[in-house]
Amino acid sequence: TSHTGQWVGEGWAMVKDDLGVYIALALVTFVLGSMVPFIIQGPLTAGFFIYCMNKTMNRRAEFSDLFNGFNFFIPALLASLVIAVFVSVGTLFCIIPGIVVAASCKFTYLFIVDKRMDFWPAIQSSHAVVKNDYFGFTMFLVAMTLVNVLGFVCCIVGLLITIPISVAAITVAYRDVVGFEPRTAETL
Repeated sequence: TSHTGQWVGEGWAMVKDDLGVYIALALVTFVLGSMVPFIIQGPLTAGFFIYCMNKTMNRRAEFSDLFNGFNFFIPALLASLVIAVFVSVGTLFCIIPGIVVAASCKFTYLFIVDKRMDFWPAIQSSHAVVKNDYFGFTMFLVAMTLVNVLGFVCCIVGLLITIPISVAAITVAYRDVVGFEPRTAETL
């Protein structure tokens, strides 16, 4: 069964409670990501998830968590490149396979950060979780995409709120479906 509404709702609640920091995280991710495309996108994404994990576990989350993703530089970089290639190839075969591939990779960065996995086992683990409910997780991704399209339509500035909601919702979904490693909470 899909918990999309619940996950998006919890993601929104997390972002709403700390809106300024989430907007700053998204803004810095956009700016740095556009200055050095591809190379630092993966580590910044990992850092964004670290911030959301800390919030989800009721631990102190700080803006600097964004840069803790660089502790996972190589696996996060390789994951971002491999996922981009897989999603592009899937999309060439019609849009639906691309969406399913993107959905099956949604938890990759969380596996890298939380379970200390390298990029390929993290991609495989994310797929293993999603394949239990391809439809549900694909609908979750479609919902996240629609939220971000809404953010884009709101003068693009809305993305500074909708992207954080997506990252927070994916973190909540991971917590519910996979669960965080207890030792990770101590080391983030």
